[in-house]
Amino acid sequence: MTPKRVVIVGNGMAGHRVAQETHRRDPLLRTTVVGGEPRHAYNRVLLTNLLAGRATEESIGLPALSSDVRVLTGRTALALDTARRTVTLDGGDVLPYDRLVLATGSTPFVPPLKRIVRDDGGLVPGVVPFRTLEDCRHIMRLAGPGTRALVLGGGLLGVEAARGLAQRGLDVQVLHAASHLMERQLDVPAGRMLAGSLGGLGIRVLTGIDVVGGRRGDGDTFTGVELADGRSVPGDLLVVACGTRPDIALAQSAGLATGRGVLVDEWMRTGDSRVYAVGDCAEYANTVSGLVASAWEQARTAAAALTGDPDGLPYRPAPPVARLKAAGIELAALGDPDAGEDPDPEREVVTYTDTRRGVYQRIVLRDDRVTGAVLLGDTSTAGVVTRLFDRQEAAPRDRRLLLFPELADTACGGPAALPDDAVVCQCNGVTRGALLRCRAEGARDLAAVAHRTKATTGCGGCTSDVEELLRSQGAQAPTAHQPVTERQDHA
Repeated sequence: MTPKRVVIVGNGMAGHRVAQETHRRDPLLRTTVVGGEPRHAYNRVLLTNLLAGRATEESIGLPALSSDVRVLTGRTALALDTARRTVTLDGGDVLPYDRLVLATGSTPFVPPLKRIVRDDGGLVPGVVPFRTLEDCRHIMRLAGPGTRALVLGGGLLGVEAARGLAQRGLDVQVLHAASHLMERQLDVPAGRMLAGSLGGLGIRVLTGIDVVGGRRGDGDTFTGVELADGRSVPGDLLVVACGTRPDIALAQSAGLATGRGVLVDEWMRTGDSRVYAVGDCAEYANTVSGLVASAWEQARTAAAALTGDPDGLPYRPAPPVARLKAAGIELAALGDPDAGEDPDPEREVVTYTDTRRGVYQRIVLRDDRVTGAVLLGDTSTAGVVTRLFDRQEAAPRDRRLLLFPELADTACGGPAALPDDAVVCQCNGVTRGALLRCRAEGARDLAAVAHRTKATTGCGGCTSDVEELLRSQGAQAPTAHQPVTERQDHA
């Protein structure tokens, strides 16, 4: 039976994209989106740009949904009854559904440290997680002149937050438990060089340390942290960036199967065929992605499945690609950061280090295919390397082309010389052919291209490549029909 009523719980990037995709496929659906935050959807990935002063709240907002889609902001889903097919909201409102999509996202993990977390579970004044727009506003209110900021966590978000705070003129120090920064994406040399690059920007880094508690001053406010070795680090503001946990409470209360996240199949269906899950709360094949590209791909799959779109394709996760959004630091990381560490005659490792310029590049290959890469300090070849990694195409016989932009430009011609099916915007899966066709049909600037294809609206790492394609004169639009939308194929 074709569904008539679709309820989406969650108005973040994943839930917003499901609403867009379902309405595009079936405008007659009665779709309701329930969002816990008291404002319309925004690009959470760009909050660090807002913190750094490089973006405004308006610029990170996601496009408004159709007026036919009902959006309830500042509302919380308290109960899910899968037998009656209803969702109960705070205030007592009950929403019936034919199909339900859980896009509840994740919540920040705050270590239960003494004198940082109060007995009632709240945080002491001066301690703020970094997850939502309101968190970002709170941090900016506390980040006054002379403020000493500590960032707890040296992962991707922690590094971006530290750089954003430094750009606001704060004295910043990163506290990280692992032996090197961004250990999930970087190997040891890259992590150490990243710490050196941050040091050159005035950000101090402490790694391999164990924070055991906080310090409080007058008015119960935060004044610093204590380490396991007896040292203390003074500070006026503590930004917690220790990762997230999938928000699966609603699914668990309804009896849906969960692991780390809500368990789903390749069509994003839970154990109840009328209930789907996407984004940070969804677990597919023992993996919770947490990446915007995966969330948006899941949203497309779920929308196709619940509307019965015959052209829909099952979800196939793409290999992870991380781009650091921190002014003054270029970084792209693909695949396993430690791939190639163990002796293996089948693996090939190509490296280049320039300590003076802060450049560290490492490509790992197997059977002529890129299986992992770290490009720090110079990401000029990131587009080529990412394409080879994403599509598992054969690497050039001269491996130097993977590292040195001058050689790569000569051999590959940059983005304009990529094949039409090469993905330029990884977050939205937008191909070179789609971008050139969009240009041929009249789009001449980033805003027009973003409106039509959504390219550059994720992490923004593809912006320079899209700009180059718009400027290029030799690249012709594909003659065969190619839709000017996101990629629909799966690697």
